[in-house]
Amino acid sequence: MKVLLIGATGLIGSSILAKLLSAGHAVIAVSRGRANVRRQFPQAQWVSIDLRSVDSAQEWTPHLEGVDAVINCAGVLGGSGSDSTEAAHSRGPATLFAACEQAGVKRVIHFSAVGVDRQTPSEFSKSKAEGDAALKATGLDWIILRPSVVLGRRAYGGSALFRGLAALPILPRFRDAGELQIVQLDDVVATALFFLAPSAPARVELEIVGPQRLTFNEVVAIYRKWLGSRPALLVDVPDRLIDWMYRLGDFFAWLGWRTPIRSIAKQEMVRGAIGDPTPWTDMTGIKPQSLEAALMAEPADVREKWFARIYALKPLIFAVTALFWISTALVSYGPGWDIGLGLLYEGGLSGPIVPLAVIAGATSDLIIGVAIAFRRTSKVALLAALILSFVYLILGTILVPRLWREPLGPMLKIWSVMVLNVVSLAIVDDR
Repeated sequence: MKVLLIGATGLIGSSILAKLLSAGHAVIAVSRGRANVRRQFPQAQWVSIDLRSVDSAQEWTPHLEGVDAVINCAGVLGGSGSDSTEAAHSRGPATLFAACEQAGVKRVIHFSAVGVDRQTPSEFSKSKAEGDAALKATGLDWIILRPSVVLGRRAYGGSALFRGLAALPILPRFRDAGELQIVQLDDVVATALFFLAPSAPARVELEIVGPQRLTFNEVVAIYRKWLGSRPALLVDVPDRLIDWMYRLGDFFAWLGWRTPIRSIAKQEMVRGAIGDPTPWTDMTGIKPQSLEAALMAEPADVREKWFARIYALKPLIFAVTALFWISTALVSYGPGWDIGLGLLYEGGLSGPIVPLAVIAGATSDLIIGVAIAFRRTSKVALLAALILSFVYLILGTILVPRLWREPLGPMLKIWSVMVLNVVSLAIVDDR
């Protein structure tokens, strides 16, 4: 078969892509980017399309020629306002569905979210429900799959979050979070492949949910058991502090970082993710695995433990790295101005070049610190920070060699900063 796969670099999409290619299907893979994933699957035909910017069905027409089925796995937890979410889940997919009708592509498998047909407390769930309605209004052979929280062995999205939380010995008690029926990624992928067959049922809506209802803290506890850790100490945290954590997540998301902890996620957590798996299992014959059974079937190794600990530390690492460079700039502009001038004078420099050199160094530090804070520019900024650190080492050695003998070791500590930059570069990727 020839399949058009939307959202081919996401958790579900990339897993379906791998299965389709291994089965010998021809795949037109649509994504916004993620060059590293594209390099993993060179046999796919890659197309760069952002659902949020598609205005008409005609934009899809060139990519639907000869296509037998379409699978839409695209989804965003949040973006630049509610319009971004609505465009990704409703307006953009509507143009795709219209294009399928025009091109004669009948079978469309569409991923939604569990419970959006019952309750839509957030822009995420509201826009998902609107996308479902747009598909149901067509004459296509549609299948709407509404998975719960999807977890798997891949450290991605919720799977990464629960691993990271499981590394913490003390956790807040999430009192307001609704129950979750965790579903395994393998079961979700198997479902999509089942409905890809032309003989499979069509015009159906199914909830893809796991066999157990678990609280948020119970899910984390299962991951801690898998990692070989003792149960975490649960503490009651004031609601105001919890709200501050979500607002901090919103700020990180504004900086471009993929963070599952933000205000829209809180709304979805309160709603929970539960449903009835019976129609799904009866129709497909798939027996969903419980979370604990799936994890214990593949014991955690040292890689899993390292990832869990680093995931929890990553925000701190990047915050400290960015603030280090920003603070050195502010110190150089302010209370350290005379000290900076004095060091350059001691090194034999004189004239107007001295204050200009201090300003140039401080400005470089500030630009690097701000750029590290933003996800889009963080990798380039970290490389620039390494280069600038080497420059500072060389100039300091030439101009003021006595700094190597200082008791507080200002020159020696630069190596620690450089190592921190290297670590940041090693973990900058989210996927």
